[in-house]
Amino acid sequence: MSRWVWHAGSVNRLGSATSPYLRQHADNPVHWREWDADALAEAAARDVPILLSVGYASCHWCHVMAHESFEDVATAEQMNADFVCVKVDREERPDLDAVYMAATVAMTGQGGWPMTCFLTPDGAPFYCGTYYPKQPRGGMPSFTQLLTAITETWRNRRDEVDKAADQVTEALRAQATGLPDGEIALTAALLDKAVLAVAADEDREHGGFGGAPKFPPSAMLEGLLRHWERTGDQAVFDVVERAAEAMARGGIYDQLRGGFARYAVDANWLVPHFEKMLYDNALLLRAYAHLARRTPATPLESLPHRVSRETVEFLLADLGTAEGGFASALDADTQLEAGGPGVEGATYVWTPAELVGELGPLDGMWAADAFGVTTAGNFEQGTSVLTRRSDPVDAEQSARFDRLRTQLFEIRARRPQPARDDKVVTAWNGMVITALAEAGAALEEPSWVAAAVRCARFLLDVHLVDGRLRRASLDGVVGAPPAVLEDYAWLTTGLLALYQATGEPDWLAAAQVILDSAIEHFADPDRPGSWFDTADDAETLVTRPRDPIDGATPSGTSALAEALLTSAAVADPDRAVRYRELADHTLARGALLLDRAPRTAGHWLAVAEAAVRGPFQVAIAATEKTSATMELLAAARTAAPGGSIVLAAPPDAAPLLTDRPLVDGHPAAYVCRGSICDLPVTDPADLTLALRT
Repeated sequence: MSRWVWHAGSVNRLGSATSPYLRQHADNPVHWREWDADALAEAAARDVPILLSVGYASCHWCHVMAHESFEDVATAEQMNADFVCVKVDREERPDLDAVYMAATVAMTGQGGWPMTCFLTPDGAPFYCGTYYPKQPRGGMPSFTQLLTAITETWRNRRDEVDKAADQVTEALRAQATGLPDGEIALTAALLDKAVLAVAADEDREHGGFGGAPKFPPSAMLEGLLRHWERTGDQAVFDVVERAAEAMARGGIYDQLRGGFARYAVDANWLVPHFEKMLYDNALLLRAYAHLARRTPATPLESLPHRVSRETVEFLLADLGTAEGGFASALDADTQLEAGGPGVEGATYVWTPAELVGELGPLDGMWAADAFGVTTAGNFEQGTSVLTRRSDPVDAEQSARFDRLRTQLFEIRARRPQPARDDKVVTAWNGMVITALAEAGAALEEPSWVAAAVRCARFLLDVHLVDGRLRRASLDGVVGAPPAVLEDYAWLTTGLLALYQATGEPDWLAAAQVILDSAIEHFADPDRPGSWFDTADDAETLVTRPRDPIDGATPSGTSALAEALLTSAAVADPDRAVRYRELADHTLARGALLLDRAPRTAGHWLAVAEAAVRGPFQVAIAATEKTSATMELLAAARTAAPGGSIVLAAPPDAAPLLTDRPLVDGHPAAYVCRGSICDLPVTDPADLTLALRT
């Protein structure tokens, strides 16, 4: 009797998952199940290891391994017979991903996805890796060879398994101690030193930092902009401008639709890894919109303004969901044939012949030159990723460019398209709310603020369950996994951005509910300013994760520092004192990263720059939205440095407007830097001057 028949009672249980990534594996012959207590119990009852496979929907090599191994019946038989097979979406369960990625890095020196871990029935990892091929190559065993070796070790050398699991678990617990307190003071001098170190690592030739593969330094750009606003150091502004322009002109930016790919495989931003992530585009929108505020107006639209507008258009059109939220990602691959493997970049690349065939010889060759499409190609098989190395020089050229760009996008839309991960993640939607609200207010785009409002209402209606946040939803149905620290932090920050953009007090009230819950459930009670990434009543894993280092997204801790700092400026006095104390304790710990590893602390830098400056608070006392009120508000939103709080409301209608009356019946702006306040001003020019000195 085959091992497949022996386990006929087991089934693949992913069909009802709320994760599109898990549903992608629902038809595998592997008896996949989601992570839960029953999976661990089954492993204990059968006395077999857990095979934990972690990935995400837009991961290219996750698809490759699935096609090679998980869709193969013989491989599935071996997996089903000798393991309890658990599939995890890293975006839905970042807690599991963090714990087992730390184990993978500890064992192999590197990490990535797909992640393949073998665990004891109590969840302790004893062997971890990433992608394994179907056939041995490059010194790597095949996946089935690995399965055989793990099974043999489990059955015949259990003492080695137990020893390895104990050692890894002990190391993981030792790593999860958080940052020490108060070793280094958070001062302007420290931030100057950190920025100097970051700038020294710039790739002056291509913009950005590091070599291939090259990732957008999203949060770092925001931090550097805030530093330049404080210091006036033109060299720092130039670092931001070089990176922003290089990315926007390269292939990492979708020149037809807008929106950024995850990273470039080269150092000069040319060839992207084609997946588009929600969080990248939200964080980059925040930075580009901030840069747009600091870029002089030109006869034609400036690059930062254009990229901001196009990125919003991409977010709304390609990642917006029917319920008002935003989907997680577009896949890196395009499936050209049903059931066939995905082809990376197939939707996006062109040849000169295609352009001429679609647009005609004159427009086709003009477009090839404008978008850098050559006969040799810059990608694979003579195809080219579109770039935009220069902009039209006059209105006539601009009109032609826009016409051809629209035509090419319509042509591209008829091609097979990459799949979309429709999962709505709380934290990433909080980032979008923040970016849309800030950009919409500053660049006078009320429809962007309206989109942020719709998203926030959806999250509060669906993701907030019995006073606690959930991590994600699908098609308007919230999933079971609880939210982690970054979810609470970013939703709080997004709601506070909406409070400032709209002046509606309900957003402040909702933000405080979320923030107070985060303080209650994620704080380390023995170490003020130290935060866990999972709640005190979350599932117990082999260790309780907390990682303060900023990565592809800001760490939950640095994100919470921003939420606390902003909340302290707009809350009533009792709450404000509590929030500011926690913000200061948190930033005191983050100072260590800014001192010793500033490249890993981009969002820490952004929050710290705001804290060192106060942050700025602009309270505009106004009873009506008259032209005088709107002129003051526009001046504040244009001139205030990043991280400032700008709010217009009637006198005494909000904590920030307490005892701040009109001046001679006119709207008045009150500017404070932390606890130091200026006299009120009624002239927008005076307000601009106060904010830039």
